[in-house]
Amino acid sequence: MNDKCLSHRIVIMKIAVVGTGYVGLVTGTCFSETGNTVTCIDIDEKKVRLLNRGKIPIYEPKLDVYFRRNIKEGRLKFTSNLAHGLKDAKVIFLALPTPSSADGSADLSFILSASKDISKYINNYVVIVNKSTVPVGSANKVAKTISDYTNVKFDVVSNPEFLREGRAVDDFMKPDRVVIGSSSEQALKIMRTLYRPFVRHGNPIIEMDTISAELTKYSANAFLATKISFMNDIALLCEKTGADIKLVQKGMASDHRIGGEFLHAGIGYGGSCFPKDVLALSYTGSEYDHVLRIIDAVQEINQSQKRVLAQKVLKYFNQNITNKTFALWGLAFKPDTDDIREAPSLEIINTLIENGANVVAYDPEAMGKVKKMIKSKKLKFVANEYEALDNADALLIATEWKEFNTPDFDKINKLLLNPIIFDGRNLFTLDEMKENGFHYESIGRPVIN
Repeated sequence: MNDKCLSHRIVIMKIAVVGTGYVGLVTGTCFSETGNTVTCIDIDEKKVRLLNRGKIPIYEPKLDVYFRRNIKEGRLKFTSNLAHGLKDAKVIFLALPTPSSADGSADLSFILSASKDISKYINNYVVIVNKSTVPVGSANKVAKTISDYTNVKFDVVSNPEFLREGRAVDDFMKPDRVVIGSSSEQALKIMRTLYRPFVRHGNPIIEMDTISAELTKYSANAFLATKISFMNDIALLCEKTGADIKLVQKGMASDHRIGGEFLHAGIGYGGSCFPKDVLALSYTGSEYDHVLRIIDAVQEINQSQKRVLAQKVLKYFNQNITNKTFALWGLAFKPDTDDIREAPSLEIINTLIENGANVVAYDPEAMGKVKKMIKSKKLKFVANEYEALDNADALLIATEWKEFNTPDFDKINKLLLNPIIFDGRNLFTLDEMKENGFHYESIGRPVIN
């Protein structure tokens, strides 16, 4: 075998992933798919038993295929025993939660606690990777924590994830870019080797210092959140001027400098990343005596936008919805996930119930989680979207699941007490609503009566 062939040979590594949440599970599964031996570690023994039985606690398209295949092949394992999981690992990924504290800062307690525990079992050189979204300086804090308890050589790398829920597997297997923050050539060499199978088609591995890598993640998410909030703010102006946000969006998206991604008006962003990361970036600015005015406005607009659909309902019914029943299509913060964290649907449900209304909800994946979160006799869940419509005073749409895009309008008309739709995701055209005789209110477009 010549030198050229040797330089492109895939090296199989023993990898440990601490944390089996959304990021940890996708990371561990996808690395095992390229032949690595991966052990995922979690303190939740019940969850570990579930995973070892081949059951996934989250919904993410395609994940189950890779997950079950690699368990069967023996490349993907789960344990609650840290010492066992870390044994012989060359790379340790930290994929732990960094929830928002009361002041908006990211809580690093889970990561620093795990770092302290990891230090007890390091016997040889290892690369420790911050995969969690962490604020500026976190890699240095992890390094200091570990070095306080061990003299074994190690490096801490910042390797932020850029996974979109609903497309996470594709994003991991075919990344736009891989960002690696480290000043250690030894660590960088290992990380390049690890990611080589994922960038064969030329997408870049971008190397930088750890602080720049940490800030890159927050800045990317904050910028995407800014695009969403900008369009939602313009949508409200469209409603007052009579413009159509769909046409405005089309005109903007054709400019290659702007692009069409994240320009769709709606009822605000949610999920595990944008709300938390925007808040944390704002806090970081304050730590360095720099007010991020645009970022603060993004948060304010988003919180306000989540209330827009319920406000439209209240206005239409003259602020009196006592004992009225509303069908709600969609609970997850976006389609193709069961994640309800910061979902606009929760704001809608709570507002309607607080004003005396009943809500009948349907979502293909997220109903179980909402059942656990909102316990009210005024909230009911049904088996399909049409069952939710029976004798409802109006239909509200909060999530753009594909199955909601081309419904049977005649059936909707017959089941609803009144042909009224409040569409928070602009699924339907104004012409088809007019043709089908609906009172239709959407976001940033004229009302159809």
